Amino acid sequence: MAFTRTAGKHRRPTRAPRTTRSNANLAGIATLAASGVVAGFAAPALAASDDPRGFEDTGLRQAVAMDDQLADQVQAQAESQQSAAEEAAAKAQAEAQARKEAARQAAEAKRKAEAAAKKAKQEREAKERAAREAERKRLNTFVSPITGSYLSTGYQASSGLWSSGSHTGVDFHASSGTSVHSVGSGTVVEAGWGGAYGNNIVIKMNDGTYTQYGHLSSIGVSVGQTVTPGQQIGLSGATGNVTGPHLHFEARTSPDYGSDIDPVAYLRSHGVNL
Repeated sequence: MAFTRTAGKHRRPTRAPRTTRSNANLAGIATLAASGVVAGFAAPALAASDDPRGFEDTGLRQAVAMDDQLADQVQAQAESQQSAAEEAAAKAQAEAQARKEAARQAAEAKRKAEAAAKKAKQEREAKERAAREAERKRLNTFVSPITGSYLSTGYQASSGLWSSGSHTGVDFHASSGTSVHSVGSGTVVEAGWGGAYGNNIVIKMNDGTYTQYGHLSSIGVSVGQTVTPGQQIGLSGATGNVTGPHLHFEARTSPDYGSDIDPVAYLRSHGVNL
């Protein structure tokens, strides 16, 4: 039996169907692009549709692969930015903590400095008070007019040697040139020749009484000068009406002769034991 070939009935499809499938791929890609999946990859997808190997879905695969790559890049960038932000936040927190600690240390140092200054001030004031108290006590202290001496003639002893008939003071044993001290604090009201007393000194004491020192070989103070307990005011001698060197000491209620009081009781009332 003879068969007659019918032209075109069983021939391979031309490129038109392929074009139709490519168009279908393009439509699918466009749909994906519209939904935001492969928006930026339409052009590569179109180029892939002409692949001579005939893979009609190559464009979609490449679009999806590139979209995954972009997503990875975006995620990596986001992670890098987050890491940088976390590092910046940690650095800022550390700096804030460092500033806080520095402020705390400065405040503590200031507190300690103020406490040390306050303590030093208190100690200084205590020392000053103690020094003032010691000086006050020293100025209020009385001493013997001759250190280590003794009485050779007592108060109101009777003798023709004295014009009043009795001794108006006491005599301290002392050789010429022995240091004579003020018995307490006061001001010199007389310093010079005193007749029968020879070279003499009269001091008005701070308590309002007066003391006299006679028969001196030399005078070391002047009128108006202030003196303190134990201060040297002259040297003992034998000037005036005497039979030998010694110190004549009197205690008076006034600077004048005749206002004498018991010098031994006077000194003892001020803590000096003879």
